[in-house]
Amino acid sequence: MDLATLIGLVGGAVIIGMAIILGASPGVFMNAPSVLIVVLGSLSVVLAKFSFRQYFGALKAAGRAFSFKLPDTQDLIEELVDIANVARKQGVLNLEGREASSEYLQQGIQLLVDGQAADTIRELLNKERVLTMDRNRFGAKVFRALADVAPAMGMIGTIVGLVQMLSNMEDPKSIGPAMAVALLTTLYGAMIATMIANPIADKLELRLTEEARMQSLVSDALVAIQNGQNPRVIEQLLSSYLPPAKRDTAESGA
Repeated sequence: MDLATLIGLVGGAVIIGMAIILGASPGVFMNAPSVLIVVLGSLSVVLAKFSFRQYFGALKAAGRAFSFKLPDTQDLIEELVDIANVARKQGVLNLEGREASSEYLQQGIQLLVDGQAADTIRELLNKERVLTMDRNRFGAKVFRALADVAPAMGMIGTIVGLVQMLSNMEDPKSIGPAMAVALLTTLYGAMIATMIANPIADKLELRLTEEARMQSLVSDALVAIQNGQNPRVIEQLLSSYLPPAKRDTAESGA
């Protein structure tokens, strides 16, 4: 569970909710026509921009913003160096059935056990990496599109409310509900974009970059193992993926 994402989204909603409760009756901020225009309208417009697979796949990708956690880089390097030691001392066949920290690494180990050439391993793992990046990228695009559409739908709702208000100026009772639609649709659109869609899109793009980096690390290590490089050399190669401060610590520890 990524607590930063959860705390950030929930914290923002709680702060807005507290401001509403302390300032006025919460009921005045609930308006069915505004919800209809902004929420359902935005979701419908975003659907028109993507295929069903991409649209609903974004919901699954959004779950990764909350639940998906990559292994620590240092821990992953240690795991890969241990795999290199086993492959060098006991042979790659002794890696059969070994549990890995990720499905991507598990797939790479199986390629080693199957005796695939280093170029084949790199090609297959890179293809898997590209496919993973594409899935995450479309998830981010869907939420980025929602962040663009929601405020625009809010403005449409504002215009609808103003038209209703101006067309019934002779009826004072209609002015209040029409003005509520006009103002609340703008509020709903801004909240969806700022508090939900943009943060999730940003987190998915961050996950995309981090996961691609981790998969590149794994690919480099497995290709080096298949080429028969010394585990110490592999460790030095992989240390370049560490931040400079941690890299110096790792090298001094080695």
